[in-house]
Amino acid sequence: MQTLIAIAYIVSACLFIVGLKMLGKAHTAVKGNLVSAVGMLVAVVATLFLKDIVSYQWIVVGVVVGGVIGAVSAARVPMTSMPEFVALFNGTGGLASLLVAWAEYHNRRGELGALGADGYISVIAIYLAMLIGGVTFTGSLIAYAKLAERLDGKPVLFAGQQLVNGAMVLLSLGCGVLFVLQPDSPLAFTLFCVATVVSFIFGVLATIPIGGADMPVVISLLNSYSGLAACAAGFVIGNTVLIVSGSLVGASGIILTQIMCKAMNRSLSNVLFSGFGSASSGGDGGGAGEQGEVRPVSAEDAYYILEAASSVVFVPGYGMAVAQAQHAVRELGELLEANGAEVKYAVHPVAGRMPGHMNVLLAEANVPYEQLVEMDDINPIMSTIDVAIVIGANDVVNPAAREDETSSIYGMPIINVDHARTVFVLKRSMSAGFAGIQNPLFFKENTRMLFGDAKASITNLLNEFKGA
Repeated sequence: MQTLIAIAYIVSACLFIVGLKMLGKAHTAVKGNLVSAVGMLVAVVATLFLKDIVSYQWIVVGVVVGGVIGAVSAARVPMTSMPEFVALFNGTGGLASLLVAWAEYHNRRGELGALGADGYISVIAIYLAMLIGGVTFTGSLIAYAKLAERLDGKPVLFAGQQLVNGAMVLLSLGCGVLFVLQPDSPLAFTLFCVATVVSFIFGVLATIPIGGADMPVVISLLNSYSGLAACAAGFVIGNTVLIVSGSLVGASGIILTQIMCKAMNRSLSNVLFSGFGSASSGGDGGGAGEQGEVRPVSAEDAYYILEAASSVVFVPGYGMAVAQAQHAVRELGELLEANGAEVKYAVHPVAGRMPGHMNVLLAEANVPYEQLVEMDDINPIMSTIDVAIVIGANDVVNPAAREDETSSIYGMPIINVDHARTVFVLKRSMSAGFAGIQNPLFFKENTRMLFGDAKASITNLLNEFKGA
């Protein structure tokens, strides 16, 4: 039986790797998700045959309760709320690893000191699973609260913040060293409890200074943390497939975090410690009077321009998610194609509030994969585009990143929509984006502002086409 379980774990790990590879491309992502799910099913079923399992009672209860919660949540949570849903997933993963570490320490507390080198490895793994899991849990809850707008999305900064965070790190390391040296002493349990509380507090303190503009990076990083915590938990209980899967999640999360940072032309330390997004709405760009004149456009006038266009690019942002306008956008794209226009959807790597947020919404609306283009592919041909339609995006199309060296986002790669012949910007108001700075795009001569709810504005354009 043990040999069959080992073989099942190998098959499961291979499925994880293949599924992860398939997730890297839009046209294979759905199948990749399914392959990974099958791999997890194989791992879970194989684990249930381990001889170490004494009773299946609580396992069945956990499967039923967790399955019901997961099914109801997945059915009720709209795609627009997926970022905060992912944050909760990361948090529960971290909490699960913490609880595994806590239970294992409780069960083996009296024997760890007598196990020699193997005991030290187990103790270190227990401590790391607890520490990383605690940071992931509370950090993810703060990320969830910010994404769900239960907390202000702006960074929370206070005097001496870095010193406090540094003290938390030193305290965690100090408790860890003492705990590892004497895991079975009366003091060890106290140290373990103190470190657990510190991990919870540090998760909060590490996340509150991060603004809404950096949420894609935070989601990626927390996902990596949850994987590392799971990997440590795998060492704690000696489960090979948990070590492998946790390592894959941790590594892929770090890689994705680096990709997100590169897309913003910033370092990870800058994201974590700079308080990006704390500027006021008036921000770098100054007031509207200093920028130039805003040129509003009606749906009727916008229709006449679109009707004559031979190439149109949609650039979705978080405003599209809030308005749940993705289906209307896809319908407008189809009408434009029927009218003879070439239609593309340009997606910035950090548009929205989690990695791939816009890709998920467009896929939900059945936008063809081949019409989705990346920033590096659309920018060289943007000057040939007749109309660029920006739907609720702000910072990812802000020319200040290219033109204003004093701007906090200077150097960040953007989609150069201002190079298109005409730009329609769909926004509710002239408010700033997550970065808290004004957008000079709104005042360009080739820009027209279509104010209002994004879905309502797109619907008005659809009615103009249908009534023509």
